[in-house]
Amino acid sequence: MNAMTDISAFIDNSMPVHDANHLTDGGNQARIVLNGQIYSLRITRAGKLILTK
Repeated sequence: MNAMTDISAFIDNSMPVHDANHLTDGGNQARIVLNGQIYSLRITRAGKLILTK
């Protein structure tokens, strides 16, 4: 069930929206820094997101 969905109905305009594919620059991994801590964001083959410290 990876059908494309029109997400505009789910977007809260007061909250920023980021496309995971842009965060990973078209790959499947990115690093995110928060308060000096580094987290890894990974897109799985099944299209799920995993965020680890």
